[in-house]
Amino acid sequence: MESQASTRETPAQNVCLAPTRIVSAPAATTVRVSSTNGSVPTTPGTVGIVGMGYVGLPTALALHAATIPTIGIDVSIERLRTIEAGAADLVAEDHARLSKALADKNFRLTTDFEYLAEADTVIICVPTPIDHHLSPDLGPLTAACRVVVERARQGQTLILTSTSFVGTTKQLLAEPLAERGFTIGKDIFVAFSPERIDPGNSQHAQSETPRVVGGMTQKCTDRAKAVLEFVTPIVYSVSSPEAAELTKLYENTFRAVGIALANEFAEICGTLSLDPIEITNAAATKPYGFLAFYPGPGVGGHCIPCDPHYLLWQLRKVRRGAPLVQQAMTAIARRPKHVVDRAVEALSDAGRGMAGARVVVVGVSYKPGVADVRESSALQIIIELEARGAKVAFHDPLVERIALSGDRRMETVLDPHGQDWDLAIVHTVHPEHEYGWVAKCPIVLDATYRFDSASQRELV
Repeated sequence: MESQASTRETPAQNVCLAPTRIVSAPAATTVRVSSTNGSVPTTPGTVGIVGMGYVGLPTALALHAATIPTIGIDVSIERLRTIEAGAADLVAEDHARLSKALADKNFRLTTDFEYLAEADTVIICVPTPIDHHLSPDLGPLTAACRVVVERARQGQTLILTSTSFVGTTKQLLAEPLAERGFTIGKDIFVAFSPERIDPGNSQHAQSETPRVVGGMTQKCTDRAKAVLEFVTPIVYSVSSPEAAELTKLYENTFRAVGIALANEFAEICGTLSLDPIEITNAAATKPYGFLAFYPGPGVGGHCIPCDPHYLLWQLRKVRRGAPLVQQAMTAIARRPKHVVDRAVEALSDAGRGMAGARVVVVGVSYKPGVADVRESSALQIIIELEARGAKVAFHDPLVERIALSGDRRMETVLDPHGQDWDLAIVHTVHPEHEYGWVAKCPIVLDATYRFDSASQRELV
């Protein structure tokens, strides 16, 4: 869905990266038409991936591993250089794939959208964030779709994967293509297939996760499905792009409601002096009718804090409400403040106030195992702590620095000592890293509900 480097309306830098060379412009090629009779090709031909972030890069690597010539396009030269250096945030399997891909001439990285002319299939994987008013920021997606439409040619299959409002595929791809004179489903093929990548989680491999796809016509669906089957063998077809778009919004709205309920139950457990993890694990033994969600300090990343707002925004435009969804998103937005309120209580119980207190936030990425801080609740927690007078720092072995309000930056504490802090708030614990120092802090507020190595631990 979202590249870490947004595809915005910025000029291409006309750079094509490869392990051993930089090419200034695409070579002259004979433009191919994927099929002249409308039949589904046996291979997707050359695939262009627009947006090389946490979705685009793994998708490109999966296609390359299936011996599909792949062109990765991103507006950020820095992002492409990070990929070329092998420093992108990937699971171990994809790091191995990247090493092989970078040594192959059939895997190319570029900032030049003119390379789309070589692509028989184009997959759009750019971010769909929200703004400060919780409304969709469609800038990156609109720009990416526009550049794809402008360079579209007969025979191409275009697949949008970015989560957005219902009708996006039709509005940003199908209608502009029709205005250019294309007949959708006959000489160009358009579909939507929402990404289902779980960053940093090797247990949910892309190759084992079913995909949903809906095309503008049945031939569009068939074309897109044939491409996606090179990424995962299970592709479920729906009747339209709109059905696929709402499917993705339903998936992540379901998660948002479940997390909001899990957080509320954690507070109920605290009132009754019970362990919410124990209660959740016990409930999860039921083989039907229950799906375990676990409480935490808040939600972050590309999906849960953003996607339901695309649905709420669209419903507001037609004066319809979704009160359960709205209440869940409000509860999620308030969660970081609740963590800080509990920090105030913990310090008060120890006989001191928040003003001047030395507080360290343990982990600032939005989930374990990744360096991604987009929409991380840790950022809101830090800002709220500072607003209440605390002296705040953070330690995260995967995150060197974070951006706060304005141009202010905060660097990670590289070698923290427990005795240096009045309070530690455990936000994100990364696997295979040492956190023994946290147990030496006089007060440990565990927002993960799982950090049980500190005897003085208190739960949010």
